[in-house]
Amino acid sequence: MASTTSANPLPLKDRVAIVTGSSRGIGRVIAIHLAELGAKLVINYTSSSDQADLVATQINSLYPGDAPRAVTVKADVSDPSQVKFLFDSAEQAFDSTIHILVNSAGVLDSKYPKIADTSLEDFDRTFSVNTRGAFLCAKEAANRLKRGGGGRIILLTSSAVAALRPGYGAYAPSKAAVEAMVKILAKELKGTGITANCVAPGPIATEMFFAGRTEEMVQKHIDESPHNRLGRSEDVAPVVGFLATDASEWINGETIRVNAGYV
Repeated sequence: MASTTSANPLPLKDRVAIVTGSSRGIGRVIAIHLAELGAKLVINYTSSSDQADLVATQINSLYPGDAPRAVTVKADVSDPSQVKFLFDSAEQAFDSTIHILVNSAGVLDSKYPKIADTSLEDFDRTFSVNTRGAFLCAKEAANRLKRGGGGRIILLTSSAVAALRPGYGAYAPSKAAVEAMVKILAKELKGTGITANCVAPGPIATEMFFAGRTEEMVQKHIDESPHNRLGRSEDVAPVVGFLATDASEWINGETIRVNAGYV
């Protein structure tokens, strides 16, 4: 990856990227990293408008004097009309075809209930955002991303799909469905030049990870890591960045687990 970016420091120059759920957490760091590789960014959020504005401001400060290279768009990924609005807004903002979709929006039940104790409401919300949202974004991208090269669909899943730990009875299946979907999508996109892959982080030190966890629970994850620490969003972003570039063309229909050997 380093040789690719050193040979071409802006491998995504002027390509338009949508990153859902990018007002905070992993999505935020991915969006900034793609901007550093030259992409123009759509920062998607559902409620954190102030945080989304901060991300856009940080990206635009990378290119002082240029026209804005990052805009914010509020959209709920589980709503098809709002997903269409998100893609329409991206095209209009930059007067360009969209090249890259990174679907980072997701939810996790911080109660970590057993399946026997999971409410139907919480189950439905998990699948609505994590699975339905990924489906709607991938569907829109499959119809609208640039053909003939440079089109990239990257869906964030989770290493919880492989770990299958208690307390993830809704979350892990919601992400497993996305991993199955991306393999099919990659085959269905034959001839378009668009690739479709999943990136599956392990435990990452974000607000979502810490919510509902005791110090003992956090320490357990650290102890189980071969690197003896939690992952950082900065550990994930370069992998997504590589998948977004032309250098990743031969990686398609894959799930890349980014967890330092945690599972």
